[in-house]
This record gives sequence, structure tokens and C-alpha cells, in this order.
Amino acid sequence: YGTQLGLRNRHADLGDQVRVQVIPLYNGGRYSAYVFRRFTDIRLVFAAELQMGFFGGDPDNFTYPRYDLDFAFIRVYDDDGEPYQPTHYFGWGQDGVEEGDVVFVIGNPGPTRRLNTIAQLEFQRDVSVPARVAFLSSRLAALREFYAADPELGEQLNIRNRAFSLSNSLKAYSGRLAALRDPGIMARKADAEHQLRGAMRAQPELEARFGAVLGQIASLQEEKGQMATAWAAFDIMGSPAFSSATIRRAMTAHAYMQAEQAGAPADSLAAIRNQLVRIDDLAPWLEHRLLAERLADFGKAFGSDSRVGQVALRGLSPEEAARHLLQSSVLGSAARTAKAMDAGSLPDSDPGVEMATTVTPHFVEFRRELDRLQASERELASQLGRARFAVYGQDVPPDASSSPRITDGVVMRYEYNGTVAPSYTTFYGLYDRHFSHGAGSEWDLPYRWRTPPAGLDLGTPLNFISTADTYGGNSGSPAVTPDLALVGLNFDRNIDGLSRDFIYLPERGRNVMVDVRAIQAALDHVYDADRIVVELNSGRLFRTEQEADANR
Repeated sequence: YGTQLGLRNRHADLGDQVRVQVIPLYNGGRYSAYVFRRFTDIRLVFAAELQMGFFGGDPDNFTYPRYDLDFAFIRVYDDDGEPYQPTHYFGWGQDGVEEGDVVFVIGNPGPTRRLNTIAQLEFQRDVSVPARVAFLSSRLAALREFYAADPELGEQLNIRNRAFSLSNSLKAYSGRLAALRDPGIMARKADAEHQLRGAMRAQPELEARFGAVLGQIASLQEEKGQMATAWAAFDIMGSPAFSSATIRRAMTAHAYMQAEQAGAPADSLAAIRNQLVRIDDLAPWLEHRLLAERLADFGKAFGSDSRVGQVALRGLSPEEAARHLLQSSVLGSAARTAKAMDAGSLPDSDPGVEMATTVTPHFVEFRRELDRLQASERELASQLGRARFAVYGQDVPPDASSSPRITDGVVMRYEYNGTVAPSYTTFYGLYDRHFSHGAGSEWDLPYRWRTPPAGLDLGTPLNFISTADTYGGNSGSPAVTPDLALVGLNFDRNIDGLSRDFIYLPERGRNVMVDVRAIQAALDHVYDADRIVVELNSGRLFRTEQEADANR
């Protein structure tokens, strides 16, 4: 508990073969360290088909009941090329879990915002999260339209996976926005802050040191709120995966012209020039659509009558303005950009260059000011963390920060949509989804699965849920029993669990896990991977099928 220090990672060699990484942490007035042994020879042993691991696709993402067989096995090899056999490991919990059982989920979850002040949460509710939702919605629509128009090219360009990435983020941010707009949640957050204020005021020393911090954080949110226009215009601007190549060239061209005017050394100019000419073209339709979306952002945020809006849109619709820019600007294609740079100049009258010199300075100033405010905010948050620790000690855990965490929960059903979600699903549900939605849908099954294999008990638990406090970054985390038997792999949470970024509500949220009983049944009866099954159940490595068969 406390502040993780940004100290250099310290490495030490212990013995001839063991290399560890020691990361010093400040923990409530004392230092501690995590020690890791690192391996570089990692080999894939087995992985389920994509259709099984992604069963239900995007529609089922952040939902439950689920029917995913999302798992893989890897093997670690030591420096001699031999399979590593650790002294301590989680045993295979082939008996699984039942309703009411306790499980522990172990992982490195990403950051949460549970200790944000009410002013910070209100800023996210009113400015930053709506801007992100708008960006994700518009770009996801563009990618989906592109893929629908030309699925073959879409597959070549990995558009489906890029679209899923956006959709996954959109669902997550939409869930966060719903939580931030929930009066009950915000009232609970406000009450917690009120209690903290009262506790600090009751201790004169704390009040003297930290009494002004909450107000200072609130003032920073007001300053950030004044940048709402720029926030809406520039969110995720310049991302190679989801931004127009023309926009990225304009930003780089501005950097080049600024460096040239400042008399930068030739090697620095050459580096920026190389960066500019290496920005590849996107597929024409996709480039036009992504460019039009960003121009529309500029127009909506700044207004079509502003200088930015006039230069970006030129009195045209975003689609027409994008078409004009692509046809008339040297920055509209990689070839024309390279030719202009070879000629030694980017003409000031070029519409793309004009946009670069008009719009990019606003973006640069936005980023500079935002970085300044966020640095101050981090420092104030650190002070508030010290105050909170002084008041509550270890009763209030710190926000997650991708560091190791263990969370406990109970396998438990819950009410939803007028009915009750079971604590676990089975293979029966998998086949029901397949035959109900039909071949070619998100619930399609690989060929080998379409007829239930002989010996596969369709009543075998497939996915199960618990109240364990998981969130972004916990995918792949093992779920173990109090006896440290591995019983599941975490891969998702339900839509109600998205509020966990800000508050943990066990009555609503559930994490979703692949049940090891389903993994074992699939290995044994579908994939005929008997050797893996024997190894899992015995805890012993068998080098031949004959040796494994002898120990079945």
C-alpha cells in the first residue's frame, strides 16, 4: 500500500543459471521486493480453435451466460533445453467448483480509478469518456462498413480484428460512462469523499498538510474542462491503427517545418523527413472515411465558422472536404509527399500544408497543456494517497496499477434481465447457440465440433462465474481454490462489472471463467490429447505416448 517508486529495475545473478529481476516497492513506510525468474524459451503445446475461444464474437463480449473454450497450453524450457519442472505449482483441479465455493483469481490487472475524487469522476463523465465513446463509435462504423463492402480485402488488412479491438473498447467505455452517470454510484463516491474530508479535519496535522489537496484537484478539473473543445477534436489523434494517413502526414509535416524554421541540424531534419515519407497509404475508401471523420471532429468541436473549421472543411461536408484534400494535397498520398520532399519544399498554398500549419499548433498546445495539468494531478493524487493511508491504513487498498494482485470471490448466480444467470454453463448451451443462430454466425462451431464427439458429456460445466473483483488486464488469470487447485481461467466480466473501474459492487458484477472440467473433457474426447490429460492429472511429465498410456 502506498506509492510505487519509479526506481530502476535491479537485476542480480544468483547462481549459475538463475537470473532474477528485483523491483523495489515502497509499502507503507518499508521497502519490499518482488523477485521473478525469467525464461525465454517458451513453446506452444496446444491451443483451441479461434472459433471456440471467440465463440459468440463481439455480441457476447462483456456478457453472461457465455460458452467460450478460450484456453491454450505452453511449456517452459530451461537453459539446457529441458522442460522446466518447478518445485511449487498449482495442481489441476479436475473436480472443479460448485455454487458457493470460494475462488481466488491471481493476476496483474490494469489501472482502476476507484480513488479518484468526485471532481475527477465528474470530469471523466462530462468530457473525457464521452469524447472517447464518440471516437470509438465513429471509427468502428467506418471499419465495419469497409469490411462489409470488401471482406476479402478486409481480411488481408486485418480489419475484423481491428474492428473488434474498437468494439471491445467501446463496450468498456460505454459501461464506464453508464457507471459515471449512475446517481447511486456517484452518491456513494461523494459520501466516501465527504467522510475522508471529515477524518482529515478531525486531525489538525493532516488538515494542515493535506486539507487543500481536494480543492486543488477540483481546480485542475476545471482547467481541463476548459479544453473540452480540443479534447473532442483531438482524442486519439495520430493513432496509426485508426487515423487517416493524410492527418498523420500533416502532423509530421508540421514538425518538419517547425524544425526547419528553428534551424535544426541536418540529421534531425533527415530523421523527420524519413518519418514523413514512410507513412504508407491506406486503402482508398478507408483513408477517405477516416479523414472525413477527423475533419468532422474538427468542425463539430471548433465550429465550421472558426479558423480551424474553415481550413479543415472549406465550406464543404466532411466527405467532400476529405475528397478535395486527398485529390489536391501533396500530403494526400505517399508518392506525392515523397516527390514534394525530393523537390525540397512543401508549398504553403497546399491545402494539406495549410491544414497542418493551422490545426496542428492547436493539437500541440493541447498536448502541452494537458501534460502540465496531468503532472500536477499526479503529484496531488500522491499527496492525497498519503492522507488516505494516514486515515485508513490498509483498510482501503490502493488502485490497481498492473502489479500482482490476488482477489477472492464466491461462485454465485445473479439476477439479470428478469431472470437468473446460472453459476455455470454447459456444452448443452454451446450447441443450443450453434443450432439456434446457424452456420456462418458468431456462434458457428469448427467442423470437428459440429457433431458432439462420442464420450463428451454435454452436461460438463463450460464457463462459470464468481464475485471475484477482476477488471481490465485480468484476462488469462488463473482461478484457484483455497487448496491452490487450478479450477478456471478468467477471460471476461459481465456488463455490470464494468463499473469496477470506479467501484466494486459484488451484487452486480461477475467475472467469467473457462472451467477446467471443460478443458479436460475437450482434450480427452475432442482433440484426443490424452498425453496432456495424463500430465495434468498426475503432475508428471511423460516423454512418450507409451509412457503416458502406462500411467493412465
